[in-house]
Order: sequence, then C-alpha cells, then structure tokens
Amino acid sequence: MSSASGELPILSVDPSKPSPSQSRARLVRRARLLAWAGLGWHAVEATVAVTAGVVAGSVALVGFGADSLIEAMAGLVVLWRLASAHAMSERRAQQMIATSFYVLSAYVAVEAIRSLASADRPAVSWVGIGLSIVTLATMPPLASAKARVADALGSSATKSESRQTMLCAYLSAGLLLGLGLNALLGWWWADPLTALGIAGVALKEGRDAWRGESCCTAPISSGTSDGCAEGCC
Repeated sequence: MSSASGELPILSVDPSKPSPSQSRARLVRRARLLAWAGLGWHAVEATVAVTAGVVAGSVALVGFGADSLIEAMAGLVVLWRLASAHAMSERRAQQMIATSFYVLSAYVAVEAIRSLASADRPAVSWVGIGLSIVTLATMPPLASAKARVADALGSSATKSESRQTMLCAYLSAGLLLGLGLNALLGWWWADPLTALGIAGVALKEGRDAWRGESCCTAPISSGTSDGCAEGCC
C-alpha cells in the first residue's frame, strides 16, 4: 500500500544479516573443516593403534586402528559429497559409508574369533590405553559438531559420518576396558571379547546407515533443492 504522500514505503534490509545462501556456504565450509580435522586425527590414530596392536598382539587394538582407517574413508566420502551438488547422490554416499561399517565388522569379528579359538594372549599395551583415553575425550565433541552441521545442511550422508565418529568414542571406551582388564588383571580374553563387541556395534551402525534417511535433501553446495536428484532415489 502507498503512504499518505503517495510514495511507496521503503523496506529496510539489515546488511549484517547473512542471506540463506551465505549461511549455507558457511555451513559447508564448517563441514569441510570438521571432515579434514577428523581425517588428520584418524591418520594418526590408525598409525599408532595398528602399530601398537601388532606389537602387543591385540586384535582389539588392531581392529580399532582399522576402524580409524575406515572412518578416514567415510570422511573422504563426505568431502567428495561436499565438493559439488552433483558429485554424488546422498543415497550413494550413505551406501558407501554403510559398506565401510560392514567391512570393519566382518574383519574384527573374524580376527576376534580366531584369537579366542587359538587362545592368543596379547601383551599389555600402555600406548593403546593412552590412545583410547585421548580418543574417548576428543571424539564426542567432534561428532556433536558434525551432527549439528549435518542437521543444518539437511545432509543424511554427513549425519551418517557423524555417527561413525561417535562410534569411534564407543569403541575407545570398549578398548580401554579390554586393554585395562588385560593389563591389570591378566584377563587376556577381554581383548577379543571387546573386539566382538566392536564388530557388533559396527554392524548395527552399518545397517542404520544403509537404511538411512531420504537422500532427497537439498544439494549440499547450494542453497536450493529441486526435488529428487537424478539417481538419488
């Protein structure tokens, strides 16, 4: 409506308030930063865990290191997804992350059963215990930050990757228990039993990631959604 003087009213726009596209671009940058931070940590974690596990003969510790490598793969999948709105469908990204869970579960379960059957007694690994404590302290905040960004972006693949980061925290708690019981009480079988627990959790997470949420979410690198992308559903 016109004003009393016949002039059209002027709508004021707050220049300090970012537009939806600017806000989304910030979220994408944050998601990339978190993914790269996770990749860096998992590279260190995998190297330390696998080396210490081989030295100590600990299947749980080696499995933990393998999980770190697979989490790095999940981070790469998310970075690939973030690179372009058409790099890959959300559904395909979810399936790749789910596959990484399945691979981890199968490997750790086989090694744990073999260790129990042959009564392999792992040596005490104080390096592994220290690593599990550090991981238990750092992974939950990183997973929470990833989950918040994933919710804001509407990216189910990024949300799946955040769950895998939280799984790392669960694994580190189980690892600490198994390594601690072996170190303090000499309960060698706690190590492969912990590994079997790790395999079970990974299997469940893989199933959840495979089912996932609808892949028809807004393209990550843009601020709009034009419905179901080709090859998505």
